[in-house]
Order: sequence, then C-alpha cells, then structure tokens
Amino acid sequence: MEIAEKKVVGIHYKLTNDAGEVLDSSENAQPLLFIHGIGMLIPGLENSLTGKSTGDKLKVTVQPDDGYGKRDDSLVQQVPKTQFDESEKIEIGMQFQVETQEGAIVVTVTEIGDDAVTIDGNHPLAGMVLHFDVSIEEVREATQEELDHGHVHGPGGHEH
Repeated sequence: MEIAEKKVVGIHYKLTNDAGEVLDSSENAQPLLFIHGIGMLIPGLENSLTGKSTGDKLKVTVQPDDGYGKRDDSLVQQVPKTQFDESEKIEIGMQFQVETQEGAIVVTVTEIGDDAVTIDGNHPLAGMVLHFDVSIEEVREATQEELDHGHVHGPGGHEH
C-alpha cells in the first residue's frame, strides 16, 4: 500500500543537522506513527513520503521554509525577572507557554541575567537545514475513530 492522504504511516527516522550531529531519532523505540496528510509532520518530510511503501528507505533534506521556518529575531525578548514567581527556579532550556496577540506559543529560556531572563519563541530547529534518514515500517488504512480524533490509536499511538 502506498502512502497517501489519511493513511496511517509508521516510520523509523534519524534527524541530523548539517554537521551530521544527531538531533533526534526513533532508534530503540517504537516507530513514529502518524496520519498522513493532516499536518502532523513538517511539510518537507511529509511531502517526500507520499507514494512510498512499506520497506522503502530514503534520505530527505528539508530546508527551513519546509521545516520549522526561518528564525524570527522578534521572538527573542528579555523579560524582567520580577515577572517570574520567586519560588520557581528558572533554568536555561526551561520551556513554557505564553499568550501573544497571535495566540499561545512555547518559549525557551536561553539566558538568565541579574535582572532579566531572555526567552526565545522560535522553534529550536527554526532556521536549520534538516537531514532525515527514514525507513517506512508500516502503511495502513486509518480507522474512522483515528480520523475523527486526529491521531493514531493502539501500540505506538495514543491510548484512550
């Protein structure tokens, strides 16, 4: 069966940057399961999988525009430390959700100064060229329940 819209797909993958450093991998884990064509993956990876079948292996290079976008320096801001709860220990790498005029975004603490905390609303992989080694492990029809819920059920998927 070929990968097409609304099919459940299971892949193993290794994600590296231009320097060859491994950024993420499904090695020693269940395959990543998703419903194809509903935006669960970045467009550059999802589009490259269309028409492929179980057993296929491919290398995919995704440019920022088809990945997590270009970095937006306006999403990096310094916030006074007084805006944080004193009982909460702030650490570099900590992530939390903030409300903006465009809706909620996740920000990452990138620097902690004496009086201010620098937060970055860019995705950590924004602006990067991404390299995927992909192995297609499974392609099947999605159940109506999976389509209604917008995610895969069962082993490797979501359990209710």
